[in-house]
Amino acid sequence: METSNLTAARKTIVGIQFLFVAFGSTVLVPLLVGLDPAAALFTAGIGTFIFHMVTKGKVPIFLGSSFAFIAPIISASKQWGMPGTLAGIMGVALVYFVMSALIKWQGRRLLERLFPPVVIGPVIICIGLSLAPAAVNMAQENWLLAFISLLTAILVLILGKGLIKLVPVVCGLVVGYIVAWMMGLVDFSAVGSASWFAPPQSITHFKLPQFSWEPFLFMIPVAIAPVIEHIGDVYVVGAVADKDFIKDPGLHRTMLGDGLACMAASLFGGPPVTTYSEVTGAMQITRITSPAVIRIAAATAIIFSIIGKLSAVLQSIPSAVLGGIMLLLFGSIASVGIQNLVSNKVDLNQTRSIIIVSVVLTLGIGGAILPMGSFSLSGIGLSALAGVILNLVIPQSK
Repeated sequence: METSNLTAARKTIVGIQFLFVAFGSTVLVPLLVGLDPAAALFTAGIGTFIFHMVTKGKVPIFLGSSFAFIAPIISASKQWGMPGTLAGIMGVALVYFVMSALIKWQGRRLLERLFPPVVIGPVIICIGLSLAPAAVNMAQENWLLAFISLLTAILVLILGKGLIKLVPVVCGLVVGYIVAWMMGLVDFSAVGSASWFAPPQSITHFKLPQFSWEPFLFMIPVAIAPVIEHIGDVYVVGAVADKDFIKDPGLHRTMLGDGLACMAASLFGGPPVTTYSEVTGAMQITRITSPAVIRIAAATAIIFSIIGKLSAVLQSIPSAVLGGIMLLLFGSIASVGIQNLVSNKVDLNQTRSIIIVSVVLTLGIGGAILPMGSFSLSGIGLSALAGVILNLVIPQSK
C-alpha cells in the first residue's frame, strides 16, 4: 500500500505499531550486555534514518539491535571495557563498507563464494547456542518467573493473531514484569526518582569511543553472519513490497546504509544494528510497505529514548524475566541456522560439508581462543573465519 493511500493519522498509528513489533528485541540486547536501552532506542531510530537517507528513502527497512553481537560485546567488555568495545563496533561498520564496495564491483557472486550456506548456517547456530548458558543462568534466579515469561511468549506465538503474533517478546516481558511486581521482586526506587525527560547519558555527555586495534579486529569476523542476514532481508522486503531493491537503489547502498548506522550506534553508545525481519512480517500482515511509515517508527523510537521513566522501568526488569525470554530467543536463532542449511539443501553426506560444519560448531560453541600477541581471536569470530578458510581450501566434491 503506497503512502498516498494513507492518512497522516493512519501512518502515525501504523508506524507506532511497527516500533512495538521491534521494541522488545531492540531493548533486550542492551539490557543483556550492560548498555543503556534508551541509547539503543535512540541509535535504532537514528540508524534507520541514516539507512533511508543512503537508500534514497526507497527501502522500507527498520534497523534495531543485533543479537549476533551479544556474546562478543560481553566478551570484549571484560577485556577492554565498554568504551573500547564501542570503538570495536566500528570494525563492524568497516565490514559493511568493504562488502558494499565488493558488491558494487563484483556483484553478489563474490559473497556467495566466500559465504555459502555451509558456512553461514553453522555460524548462525553458534550465535544462538553460545548464548545458551547466559539464558539458563539468568532464568535459574527464579524459575517460576522465567517459566511464566517463556510460556507467555510461546502462547503468543502459537495462538496470537495479526500483529499480536509478532510481539511475543513484549508480551512475555510485560506479563513476567507484572507477576514479578505481584511477588514483590521489582525495585521501583529508580523509576520513582527518574525524570520524565532524560536523554541517554551517552548523548548528553558525548565522548568519542576509546579506539584500540584489539577490540576493532575482534569484532570484524563476527559481522559475517549479519552481513549475510542483511542480504536475505533485503530480498524478503523486496518480495513483500513487490519491488526489486537489489537493483534500485542497489544492494551496495543498503549495505552502506547499514554500515553507517552501525558506526552511529558505536558513537552514541548503542549496540550494532541490523535489519529487522519482525517489522517485515508486520508489513506483510498489514500490507503497508511505505518507507515513510518506517521512518515514523524510527522517530517514535527516538522520542521513547528521551523518556527517563521508560528507561528506568526497562532497567528494573528482573533478570529471571529476561532469562525466560532468552530461552526461546536464543534457541530460535540456532533454529534459523538449521533452517538455512536445510532450505539451501546443504548435503551433509559430503565429507567436505561435514568438516566445515563440524569445525565451525566446535570452535564457536566451545568458545575457542586463538591468541595472537596482545590480540586474540575467539568464539563466533574465530569459527566464522575458520569456516570461510575451509570453504576456500577444501576442494569441491566431483
